[in-house]
Amino acid sequence: MTRSLTAIWRFPIKSHGREELDAVTLSAGQCLPWDRHWAVAHDQSGADGSEWVSCRNFSIGSKAPALGAISARLDEASATVTLSHPDRDDLTLRPDDEGDKLIAWAGGFIPENRAQSARVVRGRTRGFTDSDFPSITLCNLSSHRAVEQRLGHALSIHRWRGNLWFDGGAPWEEFDWIDREVQIGEAVLIPRERTDRCLATHNNPDTGKRDHDVLGTLDHWDHRDFSVRAEVVRSGRIALGDRVEVL
Repeated sequence: MTRSLTAIWRFPIKSHGREELDAVTLSAGQCLPWDRHWAVAHDQSGADGSEWVSCRNFSIGSKAPALGAISARLDEASATVTLSHPDRDDLTLRPDDEGDKLIAWAGGFIPENRAQSARVVRGRTRGFTDSDFPSITLCNLSSHRAVEQRLGHALSIHRWRGNLWFDGGAPWEEFDWIDREVQIGEAVLIPRERTDRCLATHNNPDTGKRDHDVLGTLDHWDHRDFSVRAEVVRSGRIALGDRVEVL
């Protein structure tokens, strides 16, 4: 069975926009370049970017569904991000020194009963992924289709906010890859853990509103996991169409 890489996604500002890539160079021990490079700390958080902290310190989609409808474009040379949302005019900013623009633009998406967005922080050592190690999520389109079939509705892959998508495998086979080497293009990754899921999967990425009970659907398989979090152990370039091989 031939598996191939079908999509590469990064999220420059955690929970505030997704961006598709055709190719990227991965580095051993690092996240996908520029993935979750910045995050929006809320007013109850002490996060300053000096070290990794968990998602509970940030404004995220599980607390604010409207954030799920943001898309992003990053200019790496200038560290400038352009954000789009169906209910806003586009915003272009440098998160390192124009965080107030983002708070003004997206702050209204945060429900009043939640901690409010306060400042943008940059991860100085690594991206703010949801694992305590620098990880890249590896997602299986066959597993996604199994969820769709069980739910009885088509679902956007963006609900999962995953980095690397592959097709050509069996549903849920990625769970058997924990601690095994997986080669994609020139790079080798080792999945370290399954990705536990939250209410952010209920957010419609087109409307920013909650609809389908994805977590309840996952309960059919006696878990609430989707995708695996992998560590890059060999640096190299990956590109759409590359084979995905378990070594």
